[in-house]
Amino acid sequence: MKPCEPHTLPLDGLDFTSMIPLLGQANRALARYDGLLAGLINPSVLLSPLTTKEAERSSRIEGTQADLGDVYQYEAGVEMNEMLAQDSQEIINYRKTLIVAEDYLRERPLGLTLIKSMHGILLDSVRGQNKQPGQFRKEQNWIGPRGCSMEEATYVPPSPLRLLDHLENWEFYLQHKEVDPVIQTAIIHAQFEIIHPFLDGNGRLGRLMVPLFLFQSGVLAYPMFYLSEYLEAHRDEYYERLNAVTGKDDWIGWIRFFLEAVVEQAKVNSEKARGISNLYDEMKDRIHDATHSQYAIALLDSIFDRPIFNSSYLQNKTGVQKNTLMTLLRQLRNANIIKTLIPASGRRPATMVFPGIINIVEGKKVF
Repeated sequence: MKPCEPHTLPLDGLDFTSMIPLLGQANRALARYDGLLAGLINPSVLLSPLTTKEAERSSRIEGTQADLGDVYQYEAGVEMNEMLAQDSQEIINYRKTLIVAEDYLRERPLGLTLIKSMHGILLDSVRGQNKQPGQFRKEQNWIGPRGCSMEEATYVPPSPLRLLDHLENWEFYLQHKEVDPVIQTAIIHAQFEIIHPFLDGNGRLGRLMVPLFLFQSGVLAYPMFYLSEYLEAHRDEYYERLNAVTGKDDWIGWIRFFLEAVVEQAKVNSEKARGISNLYDEMKDRIHDATHSQYAIALLDSIFDRPIFNSSYLQNKTGVQKNTLMTLLRQLRNANIIKTLIPASGRRPATMVFPGIINIVEGKKVF
């Protein structure tokens, strides 16, 4: 199989007429979701668990096994096997990458400089750290069954000799005014996956482009649109549609799939964001009633940001003195707001969980 030669962007001759109704649905769904975000007091805190869930879903597409609870337990210092610990760190790196990119985009546009920095963060101290983090590949890679040769591959990305030309064209297209930014987002994501500019981490980086470009283009006020849940649930079609772009020039089929994903996932994201917002309002009153403390809001924000935690984390986060904090935690347990997940043992503090937020994000009762 020969290396792919991607289309030059912007694409010529695509007829988007048949997609107008679906495109309208996608834009309306995103507008409703963005309106919901605008009504949140502190989206970065309230939606932090959703950001972590997106990181988990996107990483799971690439083969990780850790779930949301594993990630939070890992951050709380709970011992786990090496595989789950590595998977959890990959997910944390993904979340950190998104946060760093958001700060960058508030001052500068999305481009290759940021992409390389993001890649370096994504692969820091995890699987793939020996695959040139932060550097575009200088060798030919290919995709297929484990151990297959290039001749047996299902897809061979562009030659490294042509890589920079394709990346510069992709970067140019980021500033192009397409017929619609949601369609442009679909093309940007697919083209990035087609170019496959790194030796590892391309899938996760490509999916990060979705919220980042929607944010840069003004469709969203925050880069907090979480698409990986839909892509994981439709993984086979996801890859089939991407392969059809390179194999059959079927950009229309890919864009239609992407728009359908946006419509459906926007509904799910909106429902979860609304549930989290309602829970925050409810817990604001319950924590105040349970503790009558001046630290009630600080406690609330801390357990929303990291719903599996120990007292050391909470003390560092809130600045509350240890004796006072122990009293507050006892009051929260008595009010059934938090639960003990792992009892204290020796010098190791107890690990606690705030079930409400995790159950909403997971869409089922976990704790």
